[in-house]
Amino acid sequence: MKTQKIIYYISTGLLSLMLVGSSAMYFFKNEDVSQLFTTFGYPTYLIYPLAIAKLSAVIVLWTKLKTLKEWAYSALFFEFILAFFAHFMIGDGEQTGALIATVLLFTSYFTSKAIQTKA
Repeated sequence: MKTQKIIYYISTGLLSLMLVGSSAMYFFKNEDVSQLFTTFGYPTYLIYPLAIAKLSAVIVLWTKLKTLKEWAYSALFFEFILAFFAHFMIGDGEQTGALIATVLLFTSYFTSKAIQTKA
């Protein structure tokens, strides 16, 4: 149980750092992100709402609100899958970040579930 909690906190912490870093880039390097979104064929008006959604997900992941947590994990899963394929399809080689985030997401989710069932 103690090992699972350590794995949970490390994976959730690293995932949170990735999401906060990504959101910061969306806010502070908006011009670069706008060019990237244009390359993907995405509308640039999605940048700020996506950054706010990522920050909201970080907050929810650290709470004990089970239903909201499930929604946050689900939304992040779809966001990471879409990010992976967006990078893969344009061939920029940047899909590794999405893969790492997905692995951290799964690790956080499944260790969270294991801790809840033992408690």
